[in-house]
Amino acid sequence: MSSTRTTEACGAQERPILLGRSLAELTALVTAAGAPPFRAKQLHHWLYRRGALNFAEMHNLARDFRAWLEAHTEIGHISLATIRESADGTRKLLFRLHDNRTVESVLIRERNWWTLCVSSQVGCAVDCKFCMTGFGGYQRQMTTAEILSQIILAARHANGGEYPRNVVFMGMGEPMLNLDAVLPALRAITDPDGMAIAARRVTVSTAGILPGIERLGEADLGVNIAISLNASNDRTRTEIMPINKVYPLERLLSACRAFPLQRRKRITFEYVLLGGLNDSDSDARALVRLLHGLRCKLNLIPWNPDPHLPFKRPSEDRVRRFQQILLDHHFTVSIRYSKGLDVGGACGQLAGHWAAAQAGA
Repeated sequence: MSSTRTTEACGAQERPILLGRSLAELTALVTAAGAPPFRAKQLHHWLYRRGALNFAEMHNLARDFRAWLEAHTEIGHISLATIRESADGTRKLLFRLHDNRTVESVLIRERNWWTLCVSSQVGCAVDCKFCMTGFGGYQRQMTTAEILSQIILAARHANGGEYPRNVVFMGMGEPMLNLDAVLPALRAITDPDGMAIAARRVTVSTAGILPGIERLGEADLGVNIAISLNASNDRTRTEIMPINKVYPLERLLSACRAFPLQRRKRITFEYVLLGGLNDSDSDARALVRLLHGLRCKLNLIPWNPDPHLPFKRPSEDRVRRFQQILLDHHFTVSIRYSKGLDVGGACGQLAGHWAAAQAGA
């Protein structure tokens, strides 16, 4: 986790970033400054439970302590550049980071609750061919503070101050390639004294980074894992997901079988249906064989179209036929229809279009 940021333009000394620090880390920081330990607990409460955007909001902190925080530390929030709201209620949020790069989150309405999809990298190095994020390339890792700030700002500016019920790491970037920042973020999100979002309502998605899958399992945080599978054979998967050359299906499925699942939990396999490429009856039957014996459920996702990418959305009949083959073999299968199509709801679309506009494209 990056805990400091240098303000090079004015030659300012590095100041600690508070967002992302544990209670123990905050206690060490404030006691070193001469404040009593209980101030760290108050600060922790304001950062995570209350989602404070500035020190002035922390009204029960002593005035001199707040002045010290203002002078010597930063909370670490990013800034909200724009919100686009879809006709279906989906809210697409574009955030500007301190280096003027952009990332995005999506707040999705589901019956009477909200799910927030957050980003973990600026761009993505995995380069899945159907994803707009990969189209833009990899720029850098996000910090723990930047990850958490997406949740706090989404709650404050787009959800009446209330944290979402579910948080999914399915936005821009590959979370398993940034676990040094993602794991502390997960601890803050699920901490009963932090954001207090139940671990069973937090999901980390991966394209199949085996070392990351193993490390997440070892962390034993109780969060869910989702595997972006998208093909039932190595040839097709390598074509649309080059990471499959490094971690082919046999190794990936072995890692999934070894992943420590809590009782009643299952691995989620996400399968983006690309018309004419991976959505045939034979693909569905091969998927049945591939996942046989795994404690799993499947999310079928008809591809969310983008004019920059050379794929097509399958027909409704094709999607239903694919699902039925899996259901006939007793798999739990949901169809996840993309929301926010009218506001560029797919990962990377809004940031990609924003960057193009800024460049005068």
